[in-house]
Amino acid sequence: MLPDHVNRIVNARVTNPGAVAEAAARRVKATSLFGEHGKTMIIAADHPARGANAVGANPTAMADRAGLLDRLCIALQRPGVTGVLGTADILEDLLLLGVLDGKSVFGSMNRGGLAGSVFEIDDRFTGYDARTIAAMGFDGGKTLTRIALCDPATPSVLENTARAVNELNDRQLIAMVEPFLSEWHDGKIRNNLSTEAVIKSVTIASGLGRSSAYTWLKLPVVPGMERVLGSSTLPAVLLGGEVSDPDAAFASWGKALKLPTAQGLVVGRSLLYPAGGDVAGAVDKAVSLL
Repeated sequence: MLPDHVNRIVNARVTNPGAVAEAAARRVKATSLFGEHGKTMIIAADHPARGANAVGANPTAMADRAGLLDRLCIALQRPGVTGVLGTADILEDLLLLGVLDGKSVFGSMNRGGLAGSVFEIDDRFTGYDARTIAAMGFDGGKTLTRIALCDPATPSVLENTARAVNELNDRQLIAMVEPFLSEWHDGKIRNNLSTEAVIKSVTIASGLGRSSAYTWLKLPVVPGMERVLGSSTLPAVLLGGEVSDPDAAFASWGKALKLPTAQGLVVGRSLLYPAGGDVAGAVDKAVSLL
């Protein structure tokens, strides 16, 4: 038997698909991207559309939609959380539940580079486009931009990211670009998280598009963040990823957030699926860093 909130979503999708647009039209938009703490605190949930459902030892954790929605609702209700990032299916579920009032919303744009695939670098734009993000009244779009110097698909990745930056910029919407210098190892793509590699990814991503006026960067926290964030004047939000040592991760986030271009956090799995299962506690601890 489905939980009540999932039943409500399914019923709306079956009997009144227009309810999604109606919910978007009546949503109370955020008056600012920033919370009272002066930073952003965005919950990320765009992993499943890329086939990345694993959390820790559970390969299908994020594929439990009722459970994911429960965790998202808990996170979004915590004080200091300013927004959410997701694909259309998840954001529309949240719209139908009425939990996005007063939150900034970012649509995930390219999910075609499925996790573990041989074409993972060929990350095509299969999610939101700028026109729909604007029509839904959202605040911006996010791109995953992996730069593999030995993969011939990389120029298309850069070109498509630049096009998304341009189209969002034309609508005065934020283009949140998440760059990585990536490499193939034993048939799998791996992101190079050395300080030098992240700096190079920042300088490449910063120059994409015909204007950078609305470009923000979404960056991993690595050693030498002073140098990383010093390689561009673009606003940056710090991503969480899946962490094995929460205490060390929180400490590194807190240190990086003190740097001038750091505007806040965009964190998903480590807050939605924390060790011990206390979503509210994990979110509150992250907010305290701001």
